[in-house]
Amino acid sequence: MRTSGVGDIEQTELDPDRPAGNQIFLSLRDAILNMELPPGCTLSESEIGLRFGASRTPVRSALTQLREQGLIVTRPSRGNYVAKLSEKKIRAAQFIRECLELGIVRRLCENGIPEKDDEKLSAVLERQQQAIEDPEKVDFYKQDEAFHNGLATATGMEPVHLLYKREMADLGRLRHLGMDDEAHKRHLLSEHRTMLDAIRERDRERAEAVMQSHVRCVLGKLSGLMSANRDFFA
Repeated sequence: MRTSGVGDIEQTELDPDRPAGNQIFLSLRDAILNMELPPGCTLSESEIGLRFGASRTPVRSALTQLREQGLIVTRPSRGNYVAKLSEKKIRAAQFIRECLELGIVRRLCENGIPEKDDEKLSAVLERQQQAIEDPEKVDFYKQDEAFHNGLATATGMEPVHLLYKREMADLGRLRHLGMDDEAHKRHLLSEHRTMLDAIRERDRERAEAVMQSHVRCVLGKLSGLMSANRDFFA
């Protein structure tokens, strides 16, 4: 297992018109979620600073945000390192996610989905299709996250959207351990389309059934993923 990998992540030139700390945070967060920086990988402040051409202050700001989201751990003897996956946290996050997701589709079926949000979600599904056909150009799981974030945003309840994003971190990492094949992606996309159609038709029973099946699929694979990736779990 790689112990340090900051130098391997894609180098991004910081935008001088945007807060440097937040840009570094987002870049590192993406690298952690897509397993480019795997669990247990160390994060050196000096290496991060060199990689992004940034001073110590924005680097520490980025690390603080990652720590608050539970994505990194800091120990006096080890410094900063990417948090390992936890079965207990994954199951808890899955429970929270299911409650949130079912509540979201229920609300959208009851109130209807705003046209602007419907259009945005349709565009996301098109990009997911593109990601299957050309994975080098479009990240399927970024669009997957965009779809679920879009559903949450469509409720008009911003705290729901923020809570959803926070709870998805470990589940997002888990997907990259063994659920990245084309057949699985096509199945997820099909469920997304069915879900959106049910919401448009305000068919609450069908929307909830599809969503429940959709979010539970990861638990059926959890034991196998843990056995195959012991080093990544606490």
